[in-house]
Amino acid sequence: MSLANQFIVSDSVSRPVGQHDVFGLRTAPLSVVHVGFIGLGERGRQAVMRWCHIPHTEIVAICDISSERINSAQSIMADNGVNTCFTTTNAETLCQREDLDLVYICTDWESHADLVCCALTNGKHVAVEVPAAMTVKDCWRIVNLAERQQLHCMMLENACYDYFEMATAAMAHAGKFGSIIHATGGYHHWLNNRWEPWRLRYNYANRGDIYPTHGLGPVCLALGIHRTDRIETLVSMDSAPVSGPDYYQRFCGENGNGFRNGDVTTTLLRTRLGRTIVLDHDVMTPRPYSRLYQLVGTTGYAAKYPKETLWLDGKELTDDECERVINEWLPADIREAKEDAAKYDDRGGISFIMDTRLVSNLRQGKQMDMDVYDLAEWCTVVELSRLSIEGGFVPVSFPNFRR
Repeated sequence: MSLANQFIVSDSVSRPVGQHDVFGLRTAPLSVVHVGFIGLGERGRQAVMRWCHIPHTEIVAICDISSERINSAQSIMADNGVNTCFTTTNAETLCQREDLDLVYICTDWESHADLVCCALTNGKHVAVEVPAAMTVKDCWRIVNLAERQQLHCMMLENACYDYFEMATAAMAHAGKFGSIIHATGGYHHWLNNRWEPWRLRYNYANRGDIYPTHGLGPVCLALGIHRTDRIETLVSMDSAPVSGPDYYQRFCGENGNGFRNGDVTTTLLRTRLGRTIVLDHDVMTPRPYSRLYQLVGTTGYAAKYPKETLWLDGKELTDDECERVINEWLPADIREAKEDAAKYDDRGGISFIMDTRLVSNLRQGKQMDMDVYDLAEWCTVVELSRLSIEGGFVPVSFPNFRR
């Protein structure tokens, strides 16, 4: 089977369309959301702190292989007036607890898929940091298990809760930009001295866009991917790995010869309705932070970087007009929560908004803002981009995770 077709049917014939689909899944409402955290590094501890301030929740258990990190998380809870809880160094022990509703995973990338499946197998809803899976096989494994268990599995893509992205997605759905024909997304974030050895080792061994979800997620929600359209084809190309070998030697203490991932990876995607998406990844070079978010429509335009910009009916809005329109199009609950959210989140409140929306949906028994198909579609770019590059920058067919 050729590269262009090898994933279109992979693991996708196990059920007729819609038989166990979790799209729009509704579950029994929870009066209190009982959560357990796996992974208490920087992101995990930040999440614990946020959840100390979310009403109608209880932190039941925390888990990390490091007792020092466990103690640090307990101190955060105590400092925020929350009782200490069950602790363990074994993730499976946490997942097996009967008093948990939700498992919240903040470990390293390569452990995510196994931990997600462990939690789902034990009957728990899952929230997992990005990227949730690094291979197409693991994406299918998570989708199939979530469908079989009829449980929510949401990736914690906080970029989707950026206020500009949320408002312009709502505007796109309402037709304010006409027909969206093109979009861009990406991740430009010069890590410089913030590299961690595990992340560099992954870049050393793998080519492709290995961190696609910050850029792709908001664009896919705005375009209604797997709702009114779907991605059909992907093709990727990378630059030479010029910076990576030097970083590898500095932070891993090993010779960087053979470093595989290019400094910049660019991916082009095309949807069934003929819309195109350009996705960029660059954590190597010194340039301003950007997620490159743009929506290009037949009558309007939205761009977040280098400044928030709107065109409506062919006319560019002033900065004041842009701010007013964005605020008007934010969902009411988000608009009302912005000030409080910023108190508990150094990213301007978007991670706190993400967590409170997750809790609200579980308490109401509603579907998630982002479902397991979003998770799989955005993460599958990791492997598909590598395959496209290694095949000579060829088109690769995109899996249809909803069959």
